[in-house]
Amino acid sequence: MTSHVMRGPRMSPWWGLAGFGAAVAVAALLGGLGVAGTAGEYQGLDRPSWAPPPAVFGPVWTVLYVMIAVSGWLVWRRAGWSPALNWYAAQLVLNAIWTPIFFGFGQYGLALVDIVVLWVLIGVTVWKFRPVSRVAAGLLLPYWAWVTFATALNSAIWLMNQ
Repeated sequence: MTSHVMRGPRMSPWWGLAGFGAAVAVAALLGGLGVAGTAGEYQGLDRPSWAPPPAVFGPVWTVLYVMIAVSGWLVWRRAGWSPALNWYAAQLVLNAIWTPIFFGFGQYGLALVDIVVLWVLIGVTVWKFRPVSRVAAGLLLPYWAWVTFATALNSAIWLMNQ
């Protein structure tokens, strides 16, 4: 009979998931605070015909944030805190500050710069995650696709509202 002896303190992997969930929740909270009371502002902007109604953003981002958290957690479980997670953290910061820049400050051009850099960092994160966990990299692809769409929307709104 084989004995399983734990050597040293071990943290439950679920605490790690909770940590990634909390980090993503902070980004989402900053975004939520950035859009609080701005539905009228968004509706008042000149927007392209393909712009979604405000009600679409909350559900889409909720699903994406869950996928982002799970993705980071999967990489952390396999490799610990690695350089790939530094890219992950950087893109999460840019994600968090986009909404206050766009809505809070009404700086649509600066928000466009932020989201373009965010798009690049998501791509780098996918590239860095892939060797560690293909599932983790794959979980970021819908996020990258949505940010591609959001970049086009940000660009159109900036151009239409100058």
